Amino acid sequence: MAHYRHRKFNTRETYPEQNLDNDLAQAVVAKGGRIVFLRGQCPQDLDTAENIASSDPVEQTHKVMQNIRQLVEECGGEMTHVTKLVVYLTDVRHREAVYRTMGEYIRGVYPVCTGLVVVALARPEWLVEIDATAVIPE
Repeated sequence: MAHYRHRKFNTRETYPEQNLDNDLAQAVVAKGGRIVFLRGQCPQDLDTAENIASSDPVEQTHKVMQNIRQLVEECGGEMTHVTKLVVYLTDVRHREAVYRTMGEYIRGVYPVCTGLVVVALARPEWLVEIDATAVIPE
């Protein structure tokens, strides 16, 4: 196998209200590298796939960044190893609050970051999704 697939799941379980059947992973660790590619993280629990009970962009961003931190640590790294973030927002008016909250988790890290405003995310109650890449030193 070329890569280690961390926290495998199928979208049948995580999106039961949708007709999906995709085999995915929360993170992929490239062997021979120590590059960790995270799936876009949303404001939901990693173990239960249940959404947090909030429509506040700040609270949603805290959960998203906590998920990113947890996954990077589970893969053997730390937040200082995060090299890239891609932020997806459903409303540009949330940008400042989301980026301010995200900044609490990446202070002193200096990753590259791309931000996009999109029409919608996979679930209508989600306001923010962030994916990350980390490079863990040998």
